[in-house]
Amino acid sequence: MYSFGWCKGIDDAEMLCRLGFDYIECTVTSLKLEDKSEFEKVLPKYTESPLPVLAFNVFFPGGLYAVGPDTDSDRIRNYVSKAAYALNRIGARIVVLGSGRARNVPDGWEREHAEEQFLQLLDWMGDEFDGTGVTVAIEPLNKQETNLINSVCDAAAFARQVNRPSIRVLADFYHMDEENEPLDTLVEHKDWLAHIHLADTGRLSPGTGQYPYEQFAQILKKTGYSGLISAECSVKHPEEELPAALEFMKNRFGYGPGKPQP
Repeated sequence: MYSFGWCKGIDDAEMLCRLGFDYIECTVTSLKLEDKSEFEKVLPKYTESPLPVLAFNVFFPGGLYAVGPDTDSDRIRNYVSKAAYALNRIGARIVVLGSGRARNVPDGWEREHAEEQFLQLLDWMGDEFDGTGVTVAIEPLNKQETNLINSVCDAAAFARQVNRPSIRVLADFYHMDEENEPLDTLVEHKDWLAHIHLADTGRLSPGTGQYPYEQFAQILKKTGYSGLISAECSVKHPEEELPAALEFMKNRFGYGPGKPQP
């Protein structure tokens, strides 16, 4: 069955719970993992949230680079280890590996070397996340946000190379639309699909624009995907837009493959 969530800060969990969402998706950076005292202060907000924090995004903080000449292997490995511990303790199921700036290949840096660095990162993440119940979902981003991994196909290629149980792929409707990526790509790489992000025209709430949601929903059902679906977009009037978007998502996607909304 599908579960529907929204990408918001933890302080919005109560509101999302009241509005009927199944979970909230927060940022890894909000956990303050590299500051032990701050981490211990904020952790209870997530472990005691009125709405389950089943997913996390924005993995790397600013200044921590996954590829390029300024990477710090020891810091990365410590950070990944702390993230795996925290997310397992919180009860998350998904952690999104987007962080476009952190993985952007700098000018003058060999792309082949950058790809090797990213594969090494995925291996380190596999070491820490395998067996925790938390899946790492590589997020394709459009070319305005990064120059490494711009399609579901790209992400699946990296996941195949590292071939770890906890390393899978995210499909983001917004980024797919920006890159004109065929929606049939989801069926081609269905075995690697682990998470979904949604938005609509202008990166606004689902159901407010012209994105081909009917086609996207039909193709997603063909993949057999049955998991988390998060809206990740800008909102001006939460109390009005969020319940309307939730109703739209449930009506469009139903509750899972072959299980339409009653």
